[in-house]
Amino acid sequence: MLHDFFLSFRLRNTYRVNAIIYSLKQLPLLGKHLPVSLYRSKALKILGNIISAIMEIIGIFIGKFLYIALMIVAIMEMYETSSGNTFLHIFTFLTLAGALMNTYLFNPTKDKYYALELMKMDAKNYTLANYYYALCKVFIGFLPFTILYGQMVGLPLWLCFLLPVFVVFVKAIAAQGYLRDFKKTKIARNENLPTKIVWVEMIFFVLLAYGLPLLNIELNIAFFLFFFSISAFAGIYSLISIAHFQEYRKVYHQLLTKDMNYIDPTANATNTVRESVMKQIAYDDKITSNKHGYGYFHELFVKRHRKILTTAVKKQSIIIILIFTVLLIAMSLQGELKDTIHRILMTYLPYFVFIMYLLNRGSTLTQAMFMNCDHAMLTYRIYRTPKVILGIFRERLKTLISINLIPAFLIATGLVLLFGFSGGGPIENYLILFTSILAMSIFFSVHYLVMYYLLQPYNINTEIKSSTYKLVQGLTYFVCYYMIQIKLPTFYFGLATILFSVFYSLVSLILVYCCAPKTFRIRL
Repeated sequence: MLHDFFLSFRLRNTYRVNAIIYSLKQLPLLGKHLPVSLYRSKALKILGNIISAIMEIIGIFIGKFLYIALMIVAIMEMYETSSGNTFLHIFTFLTLAGALMNTYLFNPTKDKYYALELMKMDAKNYTLANYYYALCKVFIGFLPFTILYGQMVGLPLWLCFLLPVFVVFVKAIAAQGYLRDFKKTKIARNENLPTKIVWVEMIFFVLLAYGLPLLNIELNIAFFLFFFSISAFAGIYSLISIAHFQEYRKVYHQLLTKDMNYIDPTANATNTVRESVMKQIAYDDKITSNKHGYGYFHELFVKRHRKILTTAVKKQSIIIILIFTVLLIAMSLQGELKDTIHRILMTYLPYFVFIMYLLNRGSTLTQAMFMNCDHAMLTYRIYRTPKVILGIFRERLKTLISINLIPAFLIATGLVLLFGFSGGGPIENYLILFTSILAMSIFFSVHYLVMYYLLQPYNINTEIKSSTYKLVQGLTYFVCYYMIQIKLPTFYFGLATILFSVFYSLVSLILVYCCAPKTFRIRL
């Protein structure tokens, strides 16, 4: 097993080094001057290996640090008490939610495809070696930060050591449950494509994590030890079951040949995504439009792809309505909750930047536009002319903004209602609170569509091949995530958000007008 681990590690490292070199070649200005022979450069390979090792070490710790700092510690400030029980409560239920989404066992990746499908390595040894390594990284990555933040909120040191162990046990239980399901159904779950039941369970645990402390209901050390004892017995049993499972070859063959978009390099798009998309496209020949020109072309696309464009938004809307309904009911039953919510609304508006980022459908919709329209139309010269590009861009921007404004309007309305029921304030606070949420939604709609037109990242196989696009995407996520820990008066932050959104939208539209005819093309 150790031999398989080192071989898989070398394979993963080689892939990562080549990806780094490829990313350098995709950089603007610099990339076109770098020759293909770089892939044979020993010096660059050494540099890539150093960067890869640094990335591996940073990856062990940075994600865990941000997770605890932003998802637990920063949010604890929203509650009246920031005790060890609050930290323990949120950590426990978020661990349960995370285990459902990230088992480390059912994640199809390129290195697994190369190792198991192309190199035909022993599936069980390869899987177990990498799974144990992933669990070790979880323990090592969490330990320093559970000790640091646990001690800050008054948890005993021995309990801080148990928290990473609890995470490992819970993840093992979830993984073993998925393996048990495979034995029964012969269907391997892709953790990157969670089922509706998994989404419901995850949302349930997240609501317990953040909602119960608002009602002054929290786990204490005694309850945690009870949960830990159960997870320890079940976790040890699960690890033994995982070690004795014999059908990893079947599991990964199903995952890697069904859900990987690079299995067939000549395919036009991901098979899984394509199959899902094709089921949602309306082929009714009676669909038509009264518009003309670009409006006619775009409206036909929207009508035929309505399910793709609106299904997720409908689900978001239902969840948003339920959340605000529960909060309003809780406020009526718990009078002291009004002060807490009022304080949150007056200082935590920056938090909603991250929420609006998560809800925005810009990335998904631009991928759908490319997969079902642009990847074919961009092969025609007339489709790349400035007049056509700008005409269709305007129509798409209207659609994208209107779709994303639906959940944004519900959130803005819900916040205004909460603000009013929790004590209210000057009329300008109502206006700023409502308008700033809409401005955030419009900003992200413009941002994603402009990114798509200026940095068009997809090749014919719908793979992202633009390093600049990934960089901008990553920076967007980082900035939005960072907003979680910022506390500013709602009026001033909301006003700044509105003004920035207007300014950014104007500048972005000018850039599209000037540059999109040159940048909107299929990547090689």
